[in-house]
Amino acid sequence: MQINCSINKPLCRRVPRSTHSLSTGSLPPGRGFLKQTLPCQQSSRILYKQNRRSRAVSCSLQQPDTLSMPAINMSHRLITLATCNLDQWAMDFEGNLRRVKESIQIAKDRGATYRVGPELELPGYGCEDHFQELDTVEHCWECISELLRGDLTDDIICDIGMPVIHRGVRFNCRVFLLNRKIVFIRPKLSMADDGNYRESRYFKTWKRLRYVEDHMLMTAIADITGQRSVPFGDGALIFRDLALAPETCEELFTPAAPHIFLALSGIEVFSNGSGSHHQLRKLDQRLDLMRGATRKCGGVYMYANQQGCDGNRLYYDGCACIASNGEFIAQGSQFSVNEVEVVTATVDLDEVVRYRGVISSLQEQASKAEHVPTVYVDWAACLPKDTDRLPSQPIEVRYHDPEEEIALGPACWLWDYLRRSGASGYMLPLSGGADSSATAAIMGCMTQLVTKAVDAGDKLVEADARRVGQYKEGEKVGTPQELANRIFTTVYMGTVNSGSATKDRARNLAKQIGADHLDVKVDIVIDAMAKLFQMITGKTPRFRADGGSNAENLALQNIQARLRMVLAFFLAQLMPWVRDRSGFLLVLGSANVDEGLRGYLTKYDCSSADVNPIGGISKTDIRRFLYWAADHLGYSELRGVVAAPPSAELEPIREGEEAQTDEQDMGMTYDELSIYGNLRKVSNCGPVSMFRSLLVTWKGKYEPHVIAKRVKDFFRYYSMNRHKATTLTPAYHAENYSTDDHRFDHRQFLYNYKWPWQFKRIDEIAENLETGAGKKSESKTHDATQEGKDDVYKEGVHSVN
Repeated sequence: MQINCSINKPLCRRVPRSTHSLSTGSLPPGRGFLKQTLPCQQSSRILYKQNRRSRAVSCSLQQPDTLSMPAINMSHRLITLATCNLDQWAMDFEGNLRRVKESIQIAKDRGATYRVGPELELPGYGCEDHFQELDTVEHCWECISELLRGDLTDDIICDIGMPVIHRGVRFNCRVFLLNRKIVFIRPKLSMADDGNYRESRYFKTWKRLRYVEDHMLMTAIADITGQRSVPFGDGALIFRDLALAPETCEELFTPAAPHIFLALSGIEVFSNGSGSHHQLRKLDQRLDLMRGATRKCGGVYMYANQQGCDGNRLYYDGCACIASNGEFIAQGSQFSVNEVEVVTATVDLDEVVRYRGVISSLQEQASKAEHVPTVYVDWAACLPKDTDRLPSQPIEVRYHDPEEEIALGPACWLWDYLRRSGASGYMLPLSGGADSSATAAIMGCMTQLVTKAVDAGDKLVEADARRVGQYKEGEKVGTPQELANRIFTTVYMGTVNSGSATKDRARNLAKQIGADHLDVKVDIVIDAMAKLFQMITGKTPRFRADGGSNAENLALQNIQARLRMVLAFFLAQLMPWVRDRSGFLLVLGSANVDEGLRGYLTKYDCSSADVNPIGGISKTDIRRFLYWAADHLGYSELRGVVAAPPSAELEPIREGEEAQTDEQDMGMTYDELSIYGNLRKVSNCGPVSMFRSLLVTWKGKYEPHVIAKRVKDFFRYYSMNRHKATTLTPAYHAENYSTDDHRFDHRQFLYNYKWPWQFKRIDEIAENLETGAGKKSESKTHDATQEGKDDVYKEGVHSVN
């Protein structure tokens, strides 16, 4: 293998043109990460020639006055393209490389000549501060060297996502490999920095738009490829019969998306290696952008994504797809327990030219557009003229209902977490209420997905199921119920305050799922704590129903909840031992996003767990999911669960009294909490702007003073309970008004819960809108009464539960 590279370019504007001849014997010493040549001018074009047999390289950098666009052969240009979903795991370089290799091989087996992978696929997207470690970048280059050593990149363009340090700056890059060479490195132009994303903490954007320069390769890579440097920057790749260019994840969502300018430069295929996570009802936005991009500008759009839990709260929801001229022609799964899924399609590139040729405005704008720099590779990507393949036809895009998303997303997330954690299964405190029952149903869905994949012949899923379920040699992974009995334990922890209906619902649901179910009475432990308190203080706390104070009543409720948490972890450690198995169980939490927002949960109760699959899902959606799961998952007991009024069952009910429901206890409905949550987080409303917004939303439904009361009640309880968000169990992210204090919703947790300035302003607006003096006094009376009622909060701004 030989390299002969001549570079002709000005070293700077005041220095005459000079010519440098480089060979493999003059490579720079050391690793060569940061040693670079001077940049070329913005409008220069790099010519990069390769012979498919010898793989010898000749590249030259031409000046604008000698610039000529290589002619593209436009005779029946059919090409097979491949994109993929990969279940990558942050920092798992061995596993990530294996999955990348498998996807490339599948693409080659299907006749593809271009394969695009997810964003940062070698290290995994979720490495976060690990990106700041030089080791992470070094290991990525080690993976690249593995890809280049064999024949995997022969006759296929491999578009790989990884971090690259260029001129001392760390960039999020696409690295293009072909025939055991690196042909181009393209850094990301726009960072994702909202919601769960913090990309600019780890990377910087490439700010030299339409500018390409040299990147010096480290010696270990140069020894393999025979190259000293490769083109680096914002450019496109031109082959004999193909023009392609990438954009990365967030760039698709930006107002001035790169594919617009690329289309005006004649680029035919756009690729997007993404790291996009699941959020309920979000997929259509992503697909609409791709459809709109190719409908307006013409072209082929390829989208790749991670799929699975890569070690954090997010589930990357795949859906690799290919769109052409406004129509989707291939689509992968959004949720799956499989590690590798390759999606291919055959397209006619001449159809892109034809489509663009009839759009007069596009032709006019393209004729005067500033073109992007191009890297020319003398290699043919299209199929032979005598191929019998036909172009892929448009398909109907598949969307899941939100109830399906709730079933499938958290189920796949739980499976990834379980098989990668080393645990032997999950433990769930199952109360028979809506939230814990929804969590149980998601676990049931997980076992259904796993056994379905095993039955379909997925050997990796089968191996994981056998390992986690501790099957003996010769034993077969059976039905979902059989698998659930091995890896899923539920426990009903009742007290004298619990009803028989919830106990029966918990038992029946566990049986339908197949879980190993325990029925435990915890009164003996609660009584022991009460006696210990009496020994310490000489006093015996009483429930409100027995004449106790609010403080006594809350304390007696909370000790029940907290002792259940302790018992759940105790059982999780020892139940495998009881069943003559090894390992431990992970404890599942089941507090929904609305309860976290309102703070309607006990700190360090059963909401405290290892992971929570419904912590980012609203109560309204959970109710809908329960109806759906009863019909589609086969758990008929859920109909009874959703029909029952939600109640914590922590207080005794005396004769003639009715159990107080959660919504009565909270003083607001779950539907209202969803509205408050969206206004607070998504619309970034404080108390006054939320009040103004609801004056419009609830016009004709409530008077202004009633709306004022509801807004103030919400912010009062939200701020008093905000400290609980700091201890919430890591939860599956599904709602964009999540209260996850660690990654998503960054706010203080010590508030002045009276909000004196803001609430005074709300009252002024309400009074101006009211027409009767009686209503004004009613609004003011409410505040005085409310603050007098909440005697438990008089000594501070924290809630005590």
